Amino acid sequence: MSTAGCTAAISAALTVAFASSAFAACPIELAVYGEPEIGASVEFRPAEAAAVTNAFRMILPKDLVADGVVMWSEGVARPNGMLMHECPEGDVTGAEIEACTAWQGVIYAVDEQGDVALLPGQGEPAPKTLIFPDLAYGLRYAAVIGENLEKMPWDVFTLKGCQE
Repeated sequence: MSTAGCTAAISAALTVAFASSAFAACPIELAVYGEPEIGASVEFRPAEAAAVTNAFRMILPKDLVADGVVMWSEGVARPNGMLMHECPEGDVTGAEIEACTAWQGVIYAVDEQGDVALLPGQGEPAPKTLIFPDLAYGLRYAAVIGENLEKMPWDVFTLKGCQE
């Protein structure tokens, strides 16, 4: 390998190592994830409601944005996520929330070693990968999203960055 090639390889390795360590220090509430099928992304933000452990938004093609919240269930503790699109504000009924819900389910986290766990809460490090089980199915058959997308996102989102 030439000196230039070796220098480029070392530089690339350092960039990957630095990026990995920078992502590892990213708290979940500032994490940004992406998926390869349609270029959808998930941007976490600090949760503002007491019952909500995580807040995020999913950005889909055609400028569709779904707001997401995670609330842990009681009994068998699980991070139950909900994606909603154009929900009414204020005092709303269960039927109104159901009508604007595009997906709901448990969100799983996968670390660098491939170990699967539950989505971490605020202040904890962002995992490498998130899994939204049956996301494409849920979005396809959600009246508020499905008819607006030609292709559906994959269920797996990979950490792409950390908001400042």
